[in-house]
Amino acid sequence: MPESPFTFLCGADDFLVGRLAQQRFDALAAEVTDEFAREVLSGFAANVSEVEATVNRFRESVQTISMFGGRRVIWLKDVNFLADSVTGRAEGTLKLVEDLQQILTQVNPADTAVLISAAPVDRRRSFPKWCEKTADFTLVGGDDGDSSVLEGVVLAEAKAVGAALAPDALRLLLAKVGANTRLLVEEVRKLATYVGEGETITEAHVAELTPNVAEGDFFEAAEAFFSGDLPWTLAALQRHFFAGGDARPVIAALQNRNRILLQIRALVDAGEVRLGPRGLEGFAQAQATHAARFVGAGDKSSYNLFTQNPWYLGKLAGNAKLPTLRRLIDNQQEFIAAFAEIIRRPQEQEEVLREMTVRCLAA
Repeated sequence: MPESPFTFLCGADDFLVGRLAQQRFDALAAEVTDEFAREVLSGFAANVSEVEATVNRFRESVQTISMFGGRRVIWLKDVNFLADSVTGRAEGTLKLVEDLQQILTQVNPADTAVLISAAPVDRRRSFPKWCEKTADFTLVGGDDGDSSVLEGVVLAEAKAVGAALAPDALRLLLAKVGANTRLLVEEVRKLATYVGEGETITEAHVAELTPNVAEGDFFEAAEAFFSGDLPWTLAALQRHFFAGGDARPVIAALQNRNRILLQIRALVDAGEVRLGPRGLEGFAQAQATHAARFVGAGDKSSYNLFTQNPWYLGKLAGNAKLPTLRRLIDNQQEFIAAFAEIIRRPQEQEEVLREMTVRCLAA
């Protein structure tokens, strides 16, 4: 089979694409002894004029002959004008992409190794389709950052650093970090270093060592509050404010968690779901019955129970005794009152939240 005229790497996640492209470039560069025969060009463009400048630089580089003979390596990295964006859809950009394709048809891989990395890419366009047929084409991580792709990233990184990941640890890590692949990779490395080579990263390790960056639901104060542990909650609030934190995100986290628990409690009281060893039993049937009624709350939101991860819901409801519906309603009223009190006493935010916590949990 003849050698592909160039290499094209693309995907939805710029970090994953960039990391694999760096590995490919390093492998190609290792075969070129002349450092002046290796060239890296930025493909990032904010407007059509910058796209034109990028394509012109790439043309000049491809047409340049190595000073001492031999093969050259060119990496056009971080290309962003192939996306479904304002710049990517512009008529001028589409014409310049045609020019780019024409340049690539004239590349002789024996003389010049060309690597292009792009993220994101609108694969409905003709250029990516042409690259898929013509180039050494790799789609990195699928078309979107869904959970299966993220799980694959985490497991692959854990294997690469010689660690294992317990299933619950994997799910909790994804819930706490979210779809930030760069941070997921760094967290796996950190956790693997902590547990030691060949050891298993457990859910307890993730809970203790991984920051809560995906959303406010994982504030320590919220975890402590809904466990019903008054001393732990007061200590968590003290740590939060000692580190310079503000009251509003804590209240938001408490309200979000409380909204979800209100909906779970209503379904439990109605006999539609049960708290079992595997989480919320009957959740799928309840979703089929009620999900269509949540008009206007289709995206992930604490206002719509059925947009949440079932495993996460089971963890929320199962970490401690599920409060009564009356207690949850009273909590929500206390959160509203605390927010109003913070507006009245902006310099006493910690005191306001401590008072609210005592009223809610002391009983």
